[in-house]
Amino acid sequence: MSERKVLNKYYPPDFDPSKIPKLKLPKDRQYVVRLMAPFNMRCKTCGEYIYKGKKFNARKETVQNEAYLGLPIFRFYIKCTRCLAEITFKTDPENTDYTMEHGATRNFQAEKLLEEEEKRVQKEREDEELNNPMKVLENRTKDSKLEMEVLENLQELKDLNQRQAHVDFEAMLRQHRLSEEERQKREQEEDERETAALVEESRKRRLLEDSDSEEDAAPTQPWPALPPNPTAILDEAPKAKRKVESWERSVGTLGSRPQLSRLVVVKKTDLDRSIQRGLAPPTVPPVRFLSL
Repeated sequence: MSERKVLNKYYPPDFDPSKIPKLKLPKDRQYVVRLMAPFNMRCKTCGEYIYKGKKFNARKETVQNEAYLGLPIFRFYIKCTRCLAEITFKTDPENTDYTMEHGATRNFQAEKLLEEEEKRVQKEREDEELNNPMKVLENRTKDSKLEMEVLENLQELKDLNQRQAHVDFEAMLRQHRLSEEERQKREQEEDERETAALVEESRKRRLLEDSDSEEDAAPTQPWPALPPNPTAILDEAPKAKRKVESWERSVGTLGSRPQLSRLVVVKKTDLDRSIQRGLAPPTVPPVRFLSL
């Protein structure tokens, strides 16, 4: 099985590289490359903002009759992401940057302007020192004075760091923790005190409402007398039993109901029922006697 990614090519013994025909390509030919926008820009056609780092499939070509110290300059063609208008820019090896050519405007960049201003000031200073020896002495005096100020500031910072080094941060954290615990404890005690006061106030209000309701209520009826204790009869003195005569045993006592009277039930008639109900007794038709 052959290797999928072949790194070594096979050259036959009769291989002659001079016989390979050379392609004649134009010098200004273009290549499609993948690149990112080198700076922030704004399209002139639609006003769309294109931020730095936006990726494009660009066409690359070599600029003819332009070079810097033998380095070629390249031009790139991209399209706006909104209106598809063509935007071109090229490399600037002299300033290690890119130059906008057509289709868009480069947005403001403070860092680049600051670097250019620093370069301009440095160049002017070198030109002045080259033609004026007194200016050289003056610049050296300013530089030495500035250096002394920087050293003084550095010494102050070192002293401040040493003073801070003696600070016990653990003790400060411990004190802060204790103060925080005391504050929480104080808040908890205040909450408990307020809760107790609210409970006491509600209890007093309830007592006042109960007393007012008792005064407005009607007087209660006296309780009925309790029945005597059922066992009180046991505490009474026993009564003397009367001697029962022999004739009373057989006949019974005078003026009293016989002992067996409860066992005999008298059947009530219709007359008795009507009398108990308070009605008139039923009329009985007279009896007629037929004469013989």
